[in-house]
This record gives sequence, structure tokens and C-alpha cells, in this order.
Amino acid sequence: MLLAESQEKELEKERVVNESVPPLKLSGLSAQELQTLCKELHRKIDVADEERYDIEAKVAKNIKEIEDLNRKVFDLKGKMKRPALKRVKISADAMLGALLGSRVKESVDFKVNLKTVKKEEEKKEEVTDWRKNVEAMSGMEGRKKLFDANQ
Repeated sequence: MLLAESQEKELEKERVVNESVPPLKLSGLSAQELQTLCKELHRKIDVADEERYDIEAKVAKNIKEIEDLNRKVFDLKGKMKRPALKRVKISADAMLGALLGSRVKESVDFKVNLKTVKKEEEKKEEVTDWRKNVEAMSGMEGRKKLFDANQ
């Protein structure tokens, strides 16, 4: 296919060149006629070079404009602030449905497999008046009460 395309392009080139530039008939021309023919060909070459130069200048100008516009777009993208995302509450079933689509037909409950943990209540000491405790614990009787309480 690539060979066929390249051959088609070459044939198209030859056709365009033959249409725009007729073949030269040099046989039977005098030296003066050959000189005028050469001058005319030089003039045509100069016109073609001028057109080529103008087109190259336009292309260079367009390329520079495109680069400037790309730079401006890049600068604008950098200065844009992204909006803060909002937190969305979604159930596990809705999340699976969004991720997997219609493939999930039964609901999944993630809380079923979780272990339950019982919290032990901390033992709180009673807050009492310390003066009563000092009087009750004074002497040997108080030491005996402390000893009995610890056992």
C-alpha cells in the first residue's frame, strides 16, 4: 500500500509539472532566441523564489503565533484555581454499583464480618472526705483495715 501511494504521488507530481511547465523545444533555435528563452526562464525562477520566500515568511509567522498562543494557554492553566471537592456520602452498595456497573446483583454488607469488641468499664474509686479516712486509718486498727481490704 505504501509503495502504491508513493507511486501515485510521483505520477501526480509529474502531471502537475507537465501542466504548469511545457517541455522545452530547443531544436532549431538561434543563439539570440536561446538567450531570450534563458532570460525568460530566469525571470520565472525569480518569481517562483519570491513566492516561495513569501510563503515561508507566512509559515514562520504562523508558527510563532501558535507558540505564543500555546504559551498563553499554558500560563492560564497554571493560574486557574481548582475548586474544593465536596465530600459525598455513598453507601457500599452504591459504590460497588458505580464501580462494577450492573454486574453486581446482590447487596454486600461489610459490617457483617466485623468483630464486636466489648469495652470494660474502668473501676472508679469513690471520692470521700480524706479527713474521715485519716481518723479511721490511724493506729493499728487502720493498718489492719488496709491489710484486710487488699486481700
